[in-house]
Amino acid sequence: MDYIRNTKLVALLGLGLSLFVAGCKSSDGEVPFKDKPMAMGLSYTDNAEGSVESIYNNIVSALEANSAIGIVAEVNHQQNAQNAGLDLNPTRVVLFGNPKLGTPLMQANQQAGLDLPQKMLVYENDLGQTYAAFNSAQYVASRHGVDTVSTLPTIEMALTNLAKNATNGTVVTADNNTVALNEGVVSMESANSFSETYEKLRSAIAGNSNLKIIAELDHQQNAKSVGLELNPTKLIVFGNPNLGTPLMQAEQTIAIDLPQKMLVYQDESGKVMVAFNNPYYLAKRHGVTGEDKVLKQIQTALSNLATGATQQ
Repeated sequence: MDYIRNTKLVALLGLGLSLFVAGCKSSDGEVPFKDKPMAMGLSYTDNAEGSVESIYNNIVSALEANSAIGIVAEVNHQQNAQNAGLDLNPTRVVLFGNPKLGTPLMQANQQAGLDLPQKMLVYENDLGQTYAAFNSAQYVASRHGVDTVSTLPTIEMALTNLAKNATNGTVVTADNNTVALNEGVVSMESANSFSETYEKLRSAIAGNSNLKIIAELDHQQNAKSVGLELNPTKLIVFGNPNLGTPLMQAEQTIAIDLPQKMLVYQDESGKVMVAFNNPYYLAKRHGVTGEDKVLKQIQTALSNLATGATQQ
């Protein structure tokens, strides 16, 4: 496969609250409640066994042992936060994919490439509880209108088994699992060709000292590697720890939607589009509050990048 793998550890977020835990313990010293993930469309392991490092290593080992899967990038948010002088509980994300399963989603709607490749988040919260989490297949299907694609059950089963086997826990889905079609997706039509649009976008990101490219993914090329067809579709993953960290300090699960991603694709009619996640939507999805200044900065930066790539 032609996945571009970048194993440099990147960070974009941080956390550190809950000083009241000791006072909330029962007489036997156990914490009587859990700070379970609440993000819309997020599936996670309950009663996970092991540290973030051991669970994460289990996940990566399982992925590496599967020849149908390619690891695109690994992100150590905690380490990168520390490199930026910020604090964050152990938080790691691995991006990976199987073109045979993911390509049919993009054949139905190329915009689904914004939520591909798959991601697995492993983190420890302020209470010392460890979770492995991933976007449910139904969340991706509903958001991009690809509910009828035949590979969805296989994707869900594969993600569920991966999380269960790595944690020896059970997988549940957050109570709020409803997402509207195209919710939180910002799209701009380009006046340039597909290649020109992508190169302008990439050059702008690479030329900004505040941003770091984490990975580039050619969905069309990966589809070809397994004998499938797909219109030109590329994803670029990048981030800025100084802007991302405050969001994770507010709600750690937003790590699964960071680093930022921008998708460039050309549809059947020849129209070239640039799509990205609205940061205010991501904040809503994960319950982030009180970070309007940071969200505005991120939204402005993403909008400027997309505008620059789409204008002649």
